[in-house]
Amino acid sequence: MRFSFPAALLAGCTCALLLQPAPALASDGSTRRDFPGGGTTTSLPLTAGHPLAPRGTRPFALLGVRWDGPADALSGGSVRVRTRDADTGGWSDWHALETGPEDGPDRAPHGSTAPLWTGRSDGVAVEVRPGPAGAPAGLRLELVDPGAGAPGGAATRTLPADPAPTATGAPRPAIVTRAGWGADESLRDKDFEYTGPVREVFVHHTATATDYECSDAPKVIRAIYQYHVRTSGWRDIGYNFLVDRCGTVYEGRAGGVDQPVHGAHTLGFNTDSSGVAAIGTYIDAAPPQPLLDGLAAIAAWKLSLNAQPADGRTKLTSSSDASRYPKGTVVDFDAVSGHRDAFNTECPGTSLYATLPALRTAAARLQQQAPAPQASAPQAPATP
Repeated sequence: MRFSFPAALLAGCTCALLLQPAPALASDGSTRRDFPGGGTTTSLPLTAGHPLAPRGTRPFALLGVRWDGPADALSGGSVRVRTRDADTGGWSDWHALETGPEDGPDRAPHGSTAPLWTGRSDGVAVEVRPGPAGAPAGLRLELVDPGAGAPGGAATRTLPADPAPTATGAPRPAIVTRAGWGADESLRDKDFEYTGPVREVFVHHTATATDYECSDAPKVIRAIYQYHVRTSGWRDIGYNFLVDRCGTVYEGRAGGVDQPVHGAHTLGFNTDSSGVAAIGTYIDAAPPQPLLDGLAAIAAWKLSLNAQPADGRTKLTSSSDASRYPKGTVVDFDAVSGHRDAFNTECPGTSLYATLPALRTAAARLQQQAPAPQASAPQAPATP
């Protein structure tokens, strides 16, 4: 299913940027990268000029804009895009991209907008209004085709639910591994980074399509992964876990689901925390109950590994002035908080954020259950 873009018309753009037709891409400074896992990224330079009619492109399903220099170089400005549906030929409304550095590592190598899932598309238009500092150098549009995914080989594709006891008794939910969603492991950094024990879970939404088929969730995750690594220059996908609308939990950043993997999800508070993203946009749309159940299950288990009550509180220290709190500020968070609690953002959406008190209660209830006797769980079937 495709995402229905809201109108986000921005008047008075100081520069309008548009792309040339696909046949002219090779002579227009564009590059195309093909990855072993089957995905591709087409990168097109954006040049200031007069407004042009939308143009055709190679197929893609997710896009974003990157630039050289600091992540906040477009602060105070705006970027909006339109895309053409590859199946119907219809053009979307204009959609504004998030230009602030709300997600990501505390020291990003360069700037990029938040990615936008468009569904299967073959045309695009872009308009940029720079902020007070002017247009940053190296503006490029990145068009991501996630492909069919890397083959999982003999790797375990789903970790079955594990009833083994933890410090507070919360069981591990079933988790689709990176092999299960087709991660191309050649893209990410080979080394892993770890923090101290996880004492905090930050809930996000991916701001992608909400009415998707759950069988398409791996494709969405692959596209986000490819964008985070190859466009934004991060070590790996930013989130530690993702959950789809059917409640399926997916392994995000590599390094071990039971390890305190250092993610890139909540600027200023990536240390001693885990980022869990709900796949979809939950500003007005109500999150489905299976999604909430999946979020509660992974939060309960992850916090249990450090005996942190899901309905308790924990203190974290800001590591970035760009967060909601100046660097060095000690902040007292709910152990399960929304992204907006740490950064000035709409994420995880008004509707999902409103469910967090109930989600904490549900996660705490899972932690308080007596551990079931350890049993040998059957291997889950491979994820298609």
